[in-house]
Amino acid sequence: MLIPINPDNPQARLIDKVVACLKDGGIIAYPTDTYYGIGCDIMNKKAIEKVYQIKRRDPSKPFSFICSDLKHISDYAKVSNYAYRTLKRCLPGPYTFILEGSKLVPKIMLTKRKNAGIRVPDNAICMAIIQGLGNPVISTTATFDDDEPILDAWMISDTYPHQIDIVIDGGPVPNRPSSVISLVDDEPEILREGAGDISFFE
Repeated sequence: MLIPINPDNPQARLIDKVVACLKDGGIIAYPTDTYYGIGCDIMNKKAIEKVYQIKRRDPSKPFSFICSDLKHISDYAKVSNYAYRTLKRCLPGPYTFILEGSKLVPKIMLTKRKNAGIRVPDNAICMAIIQGLGNPVISTTATFDDDEPILDAWMISDTYPHQIDIVIDGGPVPNRPSSVISLVDDEPEILREGAGDISFFE
């Protein structure tokens, strides 16, 4: 099902429809401030397993997930004073921060070192969905078979005709990956340079 949602003022009734789908274990595709993502409620193990199947991804490689704000992040990760200041300066924005996960994070979403990748995209549709759901949502780029990102909601709908329950058309996306920064042990490490200013981590 393809649903157009206003990227500046997401319609509440449409967001409610997406949230109801997620609560029912559904899979969605949605716009972010980098690419279109594929996701589900991180508290639904069966839905997470479906996303792994869709992406043909090794289960030992956890997905990152989206939170709504700093307070939400602190529920799902251990946030030091240094990390808090850093997150406050950068978010919302096109960054993925690696932090030590809290006990609320399902094991399937953690690395062997119990770390998690966390995003707060600068995208009103994303934020409305997370706020409505109350839980984080998995964040993994919608891609073709050759791993090229899919930048258009209609193409996602054609590529995954039976695997994704709702595809949100939120207009064009920036077409750049997030910068990935590890803040584990308060030692910033740039793991991938993408969108977003990383000069203060160098």
